[in-house]
Amino acid sequence: MISTLLADFRIIFDRDPAARNVLEVLFCYPGLQALLLHRFAHWLYVLGLPFIPRLISHIARFLTGIEIHPGAQIGRGMFIDHGMGVVIGETAIVGDYALIYQGVTLGGTGKESGKRHPTLGENVVVGAGAKVLGNLLIGNNVRIGAGSVVLRDVPSDCTVVGVPGRIVFRSGERVGPLEHGRLPDSEAQAIRALVDRIEVLEQQLQGLQQQSLVPAEQSLRPVLVGAVTTEAAPELAEPRTAPTCRLSDRILEEFFDGAGI
Repeated sequence: MISTLLADFRIIFDRDPAARNVLEVLFCYPGLQALLLHRFAHWLYVLGLPFIPRLISHIARFLTGIEIHPGAQIGRGMFIDHGMGVVIGETAIVGDYALIYQGVTLGGTGKESGKRHPTLGENVVVGAGAKVLGNLLIGNNVRIGAGSVVLRDVPSDCTVVGVPGRIVFRSGERVGPLEHGRLPDSEAQAIRALVDRIEVLEQQLQGLQQQSLVPAEQSLRPVLVGAVTTEAAPELAEPRTAPTCRLSDRILEEFFDGAGI
């Protein structure tokens, strides 16, 4: 137990550059306070003591804004950063050295009995506002982007983004747990691929239109047989150029660069 508490305390200095001294961490970090109270409540919960564990959990929620059910199993070295609005359900299991930000929910999807909350592996990062719902298995070294809603199991060493959460593999690249700005934007990538395809199709359509105008122009020329015709040939309409969806458009550039997402 002592080694677990020390790991909970030391991990804050490793992952939060704002942590400057021991007193500041002990008295001003609600994530650590909620975790300490939870470990005591969980110990009483395992002993089968009624009411008191839930009362401790309720007091911790009032003081810190973090609600952890006494039945939840929390590994060593977990860090809840800021923490306001975090909810961890009764049958949730969180592995060692997990990093959880504010507004995260590790919850269920109904009133089913038994294991109904997610299981997180080691070194999992759950971004702000993310929701992991149901009896899911989240592998080791998984990163869940802010605001994502995860409804399916996630293999190890993956990144999950979006609503519902989509898995984006990042093999062969090590990414620090705090580098949330490097999360891939799968929606922007898909739209970029569609825009590129539209540009290719527009170029092909423009080429076909130019080819079809050549025979029409030849058929409208006057035929001179032994005399000069006095009839003026009808004026040819200027060929229209199909509008193109250019990647240089400001709106598209802002979207691909992440503005407003």
